[in-house]
Amino acid sequence: MDTRDDGRKTLADLLDVMAALRTPDTGCPWDLEQTFATIAPYTIEEAYEVADAIERGDLVDLEEELGDLLLQVVYHARIAEEQSAFDFGDVVHGVTTKMVRRHPHVFGTPDERAAGAAPGFWEHIKAGERDAKARRKAAPDIDVDQPLDRGTSPPPPSVLDDVPPALPALTRAIKLQNKAARVGFDWPSLSPVLDKMREELAELDETIANAESPTRQQEEFGDLLFVLANVARHLKLDPEEALRSANAKFTRRFHAIEAALAADSRTPADSNLEEMDALWNQAKAAEKQFR
Repeated sequence: MDTRDDGRKTLADLLDVMAALRTPDTGCPWDLEQTFATIAPYTIEEAYEVADAIERGDLVDLEEELGDLLLQVVYHARIAEEQSAFDFGDVVHGVTTKMVRRHPHVFGTPDERAAGAAPGFWEHIKAGERDAKARRKAAPDIDVDQPLDRGTSPPPPSVLDDVPPALPALTRAIKLQNKAARVGFDWPSLSPVLDKMREELAELDETIANAESPTRQQEEFGDLLFVLANVARHLKLDPEEALRSANAKFTRRFHAIEAALAADSRTPADSNLEEMDALWNQAKAAEKQFR
């Protein structure tokens, strides 16, 4: 492997390690079994680990988690290279080219740099990229830089096309709503959104009262979550962050219940709801004293 004079490993070393892990007969049996699909959950998990380290302000963990996330990119690129689809160099070339293309006010002509970041330039550039990608998928051999013949082109792209379906559902809801809002499809203020929230809650309550099918109840519950995401958007809150905070609060207070019971040599299984609810309220009151 190539190393720098100070002995530190380089990106080339990481690529070599991954190639060795994926080499038939001499590589790691587990790594050799992996596919895009089996690795994808780890990729998502590592992205969350990065976000968690940032939220906690832990730069030591952040350094490690960024490395784990980079490994995921290298992993996917290696699998693609084995299939003669693309390699890590293609990934680097593509993202670098895209960043240069999306920042003409930094990397463009003197006139483009002088003009600065004009309002709407980002969406205009991304719309062109979506158009080119659609044309490339429809006819891989065409020159996407040539003017588009609308008579033979695929349907025009949607403003929602570049919101990835694999995003966490609440995050994707916000992004979909933001995209629609940019073309005027949005409530003018928070008040009608809250009205819509109450309407969706009532519809969910109705499906429960009427003992409707789980499918119908899930549909109404989804509608309620979607409008709650819209409430968060109008309040300029991050619903994922809000839910993570609520999860942390629940975990903290439940730990307090466990600790209180452990002091009496018991576990939650040895308790009951009434007692644990009282301990929960004690933990809640104790937290309020330190706010």
